[in-house]
Amino acid sequence: MPGVPNGELSRPRIRVLRDASRRDLREPSRPRPIRVYEWEPQSAAAMPVPLIVVSHGTGGSGGDMNWLVEPLVAAGFRVIAVDHHGNNYVDGYEPEGFLFVWDRPKDLSFVLDVLADQQPCGRVGAAGFSVGGYTVGALAGARLDPQAVAAVLTGQARLPPIPEFPGVLAALRQKISEEVISEAVRTAGADMSDSRVRAAFQVAPGIGSLLTQQSLRTVPIPVEIRWGGADTIMTFEENVKPYLEYIPACRGRSAGPKVRHEDFFEAEPDDPAMRSRVGQDAARFFLKHLT
Repeated sequence: MPGVPNGELSRPRIRVLRDASRRDLREPSRPRPIRVYEWEPQSAAAMPVPLIVVSHGTGGSGGDMNWLVEPLVAAGFRVIAVDHHGNNYVDGYEPEGFLFVWDRPKDLSFVLDVLADQQPCGRVGAAGFSVGGYTVGALAGARLDPQAVAAVLTGQARLPPIPEFPGVLAALRQKISEEVISEAVRTAGADMSDSRVRAAFQVAPGIGSLLTQQSLRTVPIPVEIRWGGADTIMTFEENVKPYLEYIPACRGRSAGPKVRHEDFFEAEPDDPAMRSRVGQDAARFFLKHLT
């Protein structure tokens, strides 16, 4: 494998896959769409090369994850990013896409299934930002506590502000019945792990307080975390610390004492080089554990 040079990222191949096992949140008679962005390494010593699947933050898009994707492709990895249905700005928002976060890891496992049918995949890693950090944590074995999830969805526990979708809880109740919500919550604690994923890299991960300690203690793969020291959205104590404290093979450090959550996605962050440093850290982590 090559080192971790800086380079210009080529345009991804873009296609839409459809998961027939789940419904479209707008057109229930249709299968769920998952937009996929695919980058191939410029050169590879052997095939199949290791694959990294990437999960975006809430309301974002896989197409906006270049700061993380570019160092991975430059390091020789094949990279796949997705648009999570109902939670990406390309297609638009649906309340389930924001609140039923346990559907996100299913998107990545479905894509891995499709890829496996089309061509051999090498070792697999997973990387994600914000709620995407939870998503790859779930692939590693982290499981939600359904009671904690129910408390958030019923208003008994605090739901962090979601600027992309104000009033998302009210929108959920207006769209679907309490019975349907309750049925969905009953599946929230299911095991979403994917044994094909050998290592996970989380950036400012969310939802740590809603995960069971037991599931975190049994995560069997290496996990690395970077977070912002001034992050008021995915705060360290509530969101990051549970992963660090309970996952046996988890390591991490702050990306900087002044780094905010917004610095990972705003067009003009206070420290533009910070994102590049985090992406380089991810590439080094996966080079160590997947090659």
